[in-house]
Amino acid sequence: MTSLFDTASGRVRGRAPDRGVIAVLGIPYAEPPFGTGRFRQPRPRRAWTGVRDCVEYGAVSPQSAELPGAPRWSPGDEDILSLNVWTPERGSGAETRPLPVLVWIHGGAYTFGSSAQPDFDGAALARAGLVVVTFNYRVGFEGYGHVPADGEDGCPPNRGLLDQIAALEWVRDNIASFGGAPDDVTVAGQSAGATSVACLMTMDGARGLFRRAIAHSAVGPVFAPELAEHLARKVAAEAGVPATRAGLAAASPHALVRASDAVADGYRQDPHSGHISWDPVIFGPVADGRILRADPLGPLAAGEASDVDLLVCHTTQEYWLFDAVGSSAEVTTAAELSRFAKDFGIPDAVLEGYHRIMPEASVYEIYLAVCGDMMYGEYSNRLAVAHARGGGRTFLSRFARQRGGSQPGVYAWHCADVPFAFGNIADESAHFLIGGPPTQEDHLLSARMVAAWAGFAATGEPGWQPLGDASRDAIRIWGATDAAAGPGFWRDGEALRELWGTFTYRPAQA
Repeated sequence: MTSLFDTASGRVRGRAPDRGVIAVLGIPYAEPPFGTGRFRQPRPRRAWTGVRDCVEYGAVSPQSAELPGAPRWSPGDEDILSLNVWTPERGSGAETRPLPVLVWIHGGAYTFGSSAQPDFDGAALARAGLVVVTFNYRVGFEGYGHVPADGEDGCPPNRGLLDQIAALEWVRDNIASFGGAPDDVTVAGQSAGATSVACLMTMDGARGLFRRAIAHSAVGPVFAPELAEHLARKVAAEAGVPATRAGLAAASPHALVRASDAVADGYRQDPHSGHISWDPVIFGPVADGRILRADPLGPLAAGEASDVDLLVCHTTQEYWLFDAVGSSAEVTTAAELSRFAKDFGIPDAVLEGYHRIMPEASVYEIYLAVCGDMMYGEYSNRLAVAHARGGGRTFLSRFARQRGGSQPGVYAWHCADVPFAFGNIADESAHFLIGGPPTQEDHLLSARMVAAWAGFAATGEPGWQPLGDASRDAIRIWGATDAAAGPGFWRDGEALRELWGTFTYRPAQA
């Protein structure tokens, strides 16, 4: 099989085959979103002549994060809307039938991240029989900051989501050249990428672009328009420009990244700034009533995506990662824990229940458990339940693998499941997340998770029963299920779910 492929914009050449897989990296799927196109909808990529070498990842979206093993954004990088394809090397005959396609949306608090992170290398999944696509999209202010409209086409909100739709349209129009089936696409993501998946399931602009969806550790809820406008004014003020399109366009991407970081840090230092002070993510999808009508929970429960199969996963100790990297608030007293709960509208009964279920836990451990479950675990569970209630086939799983016994050095924390599902646990970049080089048991777990993703993308069957079935195996637990697995473990998962019954997710307000 050649490494040359045709796209609507021109021919591309990928890397030489590696163990049966061809990687084609950094293919542009839209025009650079700067100049006259800044803060606008993505525009189709113009054609090029000759063959474009696509053997390196494309530039990443403006951000200050420097992620191990991934490219860094440099001021002046503008050609940021690119994607990557991994496709199995195949011969003739029956092997040439189109393969299922998995399209991955990276996370990163809608503020950082890229498709070039080593965790997201698609080769192992391609060897499992998929064509794998990952892509970059606008994050931070460029992707989600509120920009006042200045004309008929305006500056739409949710530009990051619109970029994601443009990437899926590229897949529809071009993936057949890479051996993929354009009518058999699964869109998948983790964290901000998972909530992006949930949003896409309810968006008119994404209708018909995929038939299955995977959401790992979805985070919610989405923003109310008033919050997005309030945060944009603060960023503009920090950047020293008017909060108008002209004023914001006059600020360089670097200036808006720097101003956004300063605003987030200001919230982090101000304990009186309400819910946003605890984990100051200042960008995200906005329920604007038009592009994204509402937080996904409501539309999914109403059956708006009942024709899309959904696979949901969350980790059992999500927020322990943020403790490990030093970005968690230090909550050590009952008064601080109570203030946290009040700022998020968490009923007292929830805290009381966690104390009962985790009687040996410190105040800080209770905080980590409650915060992680509120942000990721319970929101992910509700996505699954809402979709099932709306008539969609829904599969639910929890990742519980940790390393180190009852006092683990590595918990089943946020992001730890991703290298297992991609089959990339042997890469050194994954060692922090999984606690060092993988064991034989880790390799077996990863093989099972890769097979579940591949099976779901190919047939809609990950290997266990959907929600609503009477089977006791309706929720798959990945890894150890020992009840003595440490604080925060979902050993009493259904009891914890009952505690959250009186908590309501509403679009985040100013």
